[in-house]
Amino acid sequence: MSASSASSTDSPGLGSAASVHPALKTRVTEMLGIDYPVIQTGMGWVAGSRLTAATSEAGGLGILAAATMTFDEMVEHIHGVKERTDKPFGVNMRADQADVEDRIDVLIAEGVKLASFALAPKEPLIRKLKDAGVVVIPSVGAKRHAEKVASWGVDAVLVQGGEAGGHTGEVATTVLLPQVVDAVDIPVIAAGGFFDGRGLVAALAYGAEGVAMGTRFLVTSDSTVPETVKAIYQEKATTDTIRTTQVDGMPHRVLRTDLTEALEKTKTFTSLPRAVQNALVFKKESGTGWRDIVIEGLAMKKNRELSWSQVVMAANTPMLLKASMVDGRPDLGVMSGGQVVGHCDDLPSCDELVSRIVAQASDILSGFATADSPRGES
Repeated sequence: MSASSASSTDSPGLGSAASVHPALKTRVTEMLGIDYPVIQTGMGWVAGSRLTAATSEAGGLGILAAATMTFDEMVEHIHGVKERTDKPFGVNMRADQADVEDRIDVLIAEGVKLASFALAPKEPLIRKLKDAGVVVIPSVGAKRHAEKVASWGVDAVLVQGGEAGGHTGEVATTVLLPQVVDAVDIPVIAAGGFFDGRGLVAALAYGAEGVAMGTRFLVTSDSTVPETVKAIYQEKATTDTIRTTQVDGMPHRVLRTDLTEALEKTKTFTSLPRAVQNALVFKKESGTGWRDIVIEGLAMKKNRELSWSQVVMAANTPMLLKASMVDGRPDLGVMSGGQVVGHCDDLPSCDELVSRIVAQASDILSGFATADSPRGES
């Protein structure tokens, strides 16, 4: 079966579960209680209850983006996911959030399957989650980080290569992934550059036990991102992203736009005035008070070497993303996106997307077995 026909009635989500290749049952699917090793990442302002539930209902694992939610919003969205599906799902948080322990208490009380972290929590929080039966999977961008969190007792790691959208490193997934697989004994999930069944098979060949995708799930019919913004993603090529530190001081892959091009060209001596000017604009648009902006900026500055302009932009970042992803104003904001954006030219549902990925991967894996047979044998 060709890639284009992988979404036909032979797709596993459409009634032929027996056609799913055994290699797609991994330690990750067993650990998370999911059908397929396909995970939707916790994208800020994108992965709300609707997208998270749709992914989990499709047989993968949806992750709720609580890092950009208030405590009450997180609780509301967790309940929203549970109203839509009884399948396992995860919640992504920032380990440096002031109320992270209270959030963890909610995850435990609500029976959430997975706690996901971009910044790994310390050992006491990991132990607390694991003792309560919550799977802990932080994201890492370097071999040494994977080794450290593995020694702290996490259940698995999500390895993100430089092709990924949002905050990301510079090492390509194809180089980083085998390094991490060789360094740790726990399951590894690959992220950065994945969008179809071929990528899933490649990740398995490298030793990963699942893939995680952000941009590809953003561009689905179940995503709540405004349709006008999704259309921008669909029009972009693989070269239409830029990896910049001018958004919030950390390497951040975003879509190439007039705003991001201007930020990238900004000189140091003008960046603070520009950042303050942007802050004034977003303060007016969002209604956010200066106190909240300062608190957010200082929280993101903690443990980072940021200039004051970067502190201001760090505080702006949630609003920059919200302007595009929620308010439908890409002229005022930034749009995180991986290099796979050039492959996201259609708008499937999560069920259609997961089904065709699994069908294509199963066909490829079965084809390998056939190719190994003596010539003339089936």
